[in-house]
Amino acid sequence: MIHTPVYALTDEDRARALVRDNGWATLVSHTAEGLVASHVPVLVEDADAFTVVSHVGRPDEVHHDLGSSEVMLVVEGPYGYVSPGWYGTSPAVPTWNYLAVHLYGVPELLGPEDTYTVLSDTTDRYERVMPDPVTLPQVEEYAHQIAPGAVGFRLRVTRWQGKSKLSQDKPLAVAQRVVAELERDPHDADHPYTNPRLAAQMRAEMTRHAAWPGR
Repeated sequence: MIHTPVYALTDEDRARALVRDNGWATLVSHTAEGLVASHVPVLVEDADAFTVVSHVGRPDEVHHDLGSSEVMLVVEGPYGYVSPGWYGTSPAVPTWNYLAVHLYGVPELLGPEDTYTVLSDTTDRYERVMPDPVTLPQVEEYAHQIAPGAVGFRLRVTRWQGKSKLSQDKPLAVAQRVVAELERDPHDADHPYTNPRLAAQMRAEMTRHAAWPGR
């Protein structure tokens, strides 16, 4: 991850929240066969140490050689295109604003019982907002039939990097114009890049960043 101090995300609580709120990750391993990547759901465990759990479908645990060496989990938060036409200044060029964290560690493969718990917890995490949530106990026989096709793992994060690129290098008035454009009506065809989640992150960063240029 490029070293740009003004965009650095260093607060571990914010990193955990980003993973908790955006639990779809890219798992990258460096194996004897080269780089291997998979896309997996991740959950933050409630523990003192920064720890996440996930699962892969067999035989991805073999392809990744999980448990033998360090892997990287990439988790993206809200991101989106920023038009130079929004700045109100010239010259200007386009960019992307985004949040992301890279988590590193050696994964611990889980046994069948713990894997089933990860699968159940993952289901609960995403079903709980549904009007009629489905839980694995409701489909227990079928769930136990297909569960052996997955392998859970726990990643105790030994180091991590974070980036929160939210126009911190721009004058406050410019950043506020970007936020206003991101909050435009998503049904307006003239504003295809509406992005309220990214706008909310920018507003939070403005509150957090007392030394924002132009403040």
